Amino acid sequence: MTDPSCMTILFDNYPGVPGLTSLWGFAALIQVADRTILFDTGSNGRVLLANMAALDIAPESVDLLFLSHPHWDHMGGLDSVLEVNPRATVVVHEGFSKHLIKDLHGLCGELLVVGADPAELAPGVFSTGMLDSDPPEHAMVIEADGVTAAISGCAHPGMERIVEHASHLLGKKIDWAIGGFHLMYSDAAGIDRAIRAMQALDVAHVVPTHCTGDAAKNAFRHAFGARCIDGGVGRKIGLVGRANPPE
Repeated sequence: MTDPSCMTILFDNYPGVPGLTSLWGFAALIQVADRTILFDTGSNGRVLLANMAALDIAPESVDLLFLSHPHWDHMGGLDSVLEVNPRATVVVHEGFSKHLIKDLHGLCGELLVVGADPAELAPGVFSTGMLDSDPPEHAMVIEADGVTAAISGCAHPGMERIVEHASHLLGKKIDWAIGGFHLMYSDAAGIDRAIRAMQALDVAHVVPTHCTGDAAKNAFRHAFGARCIDGGVGRKIGLVGRANPPE
């Protein structure tokens, strides 16, 4: 029997566990079924590896390294991780630099380049496919242990759009929406529209962090109550079903 799916935030501009360093960017470790997935790599490889060491997480344990989009604060630690774990499978989308894609073929165990269509990366683990935005972005979709989740880097296409794609892909509601919601520059009306859209999609739990912005985080906390979980470096989140209270 496998352990329940969980996610640990390794890199975030919001502080969390004492002793860890917070810088602008995002990265998370996702443990689902028999896979250990690194979602994005933050902005600084030295800090990412130090946070992982403090949490007793070995970079060599990563099977799959998923990059959501080609912004520095999500791929800054890529080289550092691949230096110690060159066997990992790396996932990017077609919107990344062609030169980077060419180089990665010789730097990792396997390279998966996702197009516009959704792609299964491992049992119960999917890419939404590359979504139109500036820059183009794809998100991770998980279905395991009776739980569904959509995980974004910055949600440049809009978190509600990502959740819609994830729900359509799986044919069911999404229990968890996690990551940067990219609302830091939105006004109160824009934040309210995003919250209403997530409620209409019947998302059970939200973890708005990174580029969500303080005003939007507070609004989501007011709207979702205990079903809104704080992010922050070191936060470990058990991906429980919608009928169960989150940790």
